[in-house]
Amino acid sequence: MKPTKTLLTAAALATAAGSLSAEEMTIVSWGGAYSNSQLKAYHEPYSEKTGVTILNDDSSAEAVAKLRAMNEAGNITWDVVDVVAADAIRLCDEGLAMEIDPDTMLAAAPDGTSAADDFGDLLVSDCFIPQIVYSTTFGYRTDMVGDTPPTDICAVFDLETYPGKRSLEKRPINNMEWALLCDGVAKDDVYSVLETPEGQDQALAKLGTIKDSVVWWSAGADTPQLLADGEVVMGSTYNGRLFSVIEEQKQPVAMLWDAQVFDLDGWIIPAGLSEERQKRALDYIMFATDTQRLADQAKYISYGPARASSAPLVGQHADLGIEMSPHMPTDPENAKNTFLYNYEFWADYRDDIDAKFQAWLAQ
Repeated sequence: MKPTKTLLTAAALATAAGSLSAEEMTIVSWGGAYSNSQLKAYHEPYSEKTGVTILNDDSSAEAVAKLRAMNEAGNITWDVVDVVAADAIRLCDEGLAMEIDPDTMLAAAPDGTSAADDFGDLLVSDCFIPQIVYSTTFGYRTDMVGDTPPTDICAVFDLETYPGKRSLEKRPINNMEWALLCDGVAKDDVYSVLETPEGQDQALAKLGTIKDSVVWWSAGADTPQLLADGEVVMGSTYNGRLFSVIEEQKQPVAMLWDAQVFDLDGWIIPAGLSEERQKRALDYIMFATDTQRLADQAKYISYGPARASSAPLVGQHADLGIEMSPHMPTDPENAKNTFLYNYEFWADYRDDIDAKFQAWLAQ
């Protein structure tokens, strides 16, 4: 991709940074342990370097809808937004996120490797700057599962062996895939089945077998709290949130890594910012996605950094002093049976399946 006239070179960004004095910028993310990891690894050092005050907004789950509304109103109040890859693709396709040229707008690796080569295949959209590889998986209460703790994803649908409430995210993504897997669909066929109305009905029917036992969550912090309070026996959330409740809070919770869904999370810059705000956003992005900063985030939460050059720099947890590598979703022991999220499928089908899923929830 060639830079357009609106894209700024690294040299121009460096010059601009010097002229952008202490200001405020609004950065949108997911809240909880994840936002705290960004605060420590990115926001605080950036504010110390530049004098910029960063305002945190925890609205990433509604980012697509809110950016659509802001664009329609002609009033973009966000400067940098953290989204999952499929949402970045949608925002890019709709012209709601600006295109990024990685080799002029992102920092090279310390050895001179270009950002494009360092991020590699994780650059799944022209508007997306990856931060982390994470997974959505399940945690369970070790004191509520008897003598046979679950090892298989289909334990979620086994109310007889594992009675009690489950928590699932209040959206179709991942839930539909797990439902089909546990209804006998082969892993490689899940998305070809799910693109048909019959396949969608099959997934919803399987989810219907546990619907009365589900607590639906919207924020990543919900399941860890429900598990800590003993209100659910098992629940889905992001692996880093489970790491926090297990290792930091020392709750009687364990991980169920089977069929964990790998995904990417990263930044977009909204289209339509003023030139000054765009320069500031690009300056922040260049800083926050360099090799050291992405490695630093892994000191606070168990997500794998998106740059190849960052991985060797991942060490111990900043406070606990434990090695972080075994807690990453990409660790070979944890990744024995993973499910690969299909970004393009959800970018194409999300709105339609969302509507069908929400109608099913309301029944």
